[in-house]
Amino acid sequence: MKRRKFVKNTLLGSMAALIGTEIVFGSSMLEGYEPLALQDSDPFKMFGLDKEMVVLNDKPWNIEAKAHLLDDKITPNKSMFIRNNGIIPENIDSSKWTLTIEGESASQKKVYTLDELKSKFKQHTYQLTLECGGNGRSEFNPPAKGNQWTVGAVSCAAWTGVRLRDVLEDVGIKSNAVYIGYHAADKHLSLDPKKEPISRGAPMEKALQDETLLAFSMNGEPIPLSHGYPLRLVAGGWPASVSGKWIHTISIRDKEHDGTKMKGTAYRIPCESVAPGAEVKDEDMCIIESMPVKSLITYPKSGAVIKKSKKLSIRGHSWAGELEVKKMEYSIDFGATWQNCPVEQPANRLAWQHFSTEITFPKKGYYEVWARATDSNGVAQPMLLPGWNPKGYLNNACHRIAVKVY
Repeated sequence: MKRRKFVKNTLLGSMAALIGTEIVFGSSMLEGYEPLALQDSDPFKMFGLDKEMVVLNDKPWNIEAKAHLLDDKITPNKSMFIRNNGIIPENIDSSKWTLTIEGESASQKKVYTLDELKSKFKQHTYQLTLECGGNGRSEFNPPAKGNQWTVGAVSCAAWTGVRLRDVLEDVGIKSNAVYIGYHAADKHLSLDPKKEPISRGAPMEKALQDETLLAFSMNGEPIPLSHGYPLRLVAGGWPASVSGKWIHTISIRDKEHDGTKMKGTAYRIPCESVAPGAEVKDEDMCIIESMPVKSLITYPKSGAVIKKSKKLSIRGHSWAGELEVKKMEYSIDFGATWQNCPVEQPANRLAWQHFSTEITFPKKGYYEVWARATDSNGVAQPMLLPGWNPKGYLNNACHRIAVKVY
């Protein structure tokens, strides 16, 4: 007779924590069984999210904001998009968490506890823009595979941590160091311990920037579990996939990092423009680095209705990867003409910038308000969808809202 296998106590404790109470007779649950309370789990409660957030996927969890939920200058947890490639880790004990720095181009291997990171190195706080490389994927045609993000896979929180540069210098990096790669505690969907759901990285130049942090705090509090507690990498201005969550190891490489989702079409676009639907060879794909210039109207909601005698106040944010936004404009005639819109300076490099203005409409009827940002190199957002690519990355077309004037 085959022996029955039961749920392990550690997993049982995690389930009880998610449900919010003890699972009576939980020791009798068979291995692999998922309690009904978790099958019908409420992600808004689990992750502390606004009820208007949009769930795109639950295996793994991927959740985005609607534009109006991103109206805060500093994005709160309740409105921050969640992007996962694997299963969120369980039973984290931050007092036992360590970060290992190793690799072909490290002078030595070194292990730090969280307390050592916090006490040995100076702490810094930056507002940093993180945007999923696939934000806006839903607009591509032919459709691109992946989570069908609309406009809400972007955020700008205040992150506190230590500079990755300071830690790497403490370890010692050799002259042939060209790349870093991260390794994290999330689990592959197959639960195969030999597989990593994602292991990306960045060139050493990005790793050594002042604003690239090993962060342990978000908006003045410990980072929420869904955003990488207790330690994550934050590298603003690049695809958010570079900012690994739950990291326990950083490899210093003497070549481009070759971890999971660093090859093929993952976070890559054709090096040269291609026709929609074209097949592109892996060797003709280039890694996405700095994100393109973009903007988002966060107030009012699309579908606003106002009287002809009133002015419409609009506001929102704009960002430009490694660059700054130097000009904001809006149009109410489908892009035929554009009017300047004041835009604030960023709180720090790689933070998004805020814009606001008031609009007068000439007569009653239906309008669309379009927003367009221009970066410090003079590159403006396209009015419509930019070049097609197999994975639907880098859609930075003008955001627009509908307005009815009566």
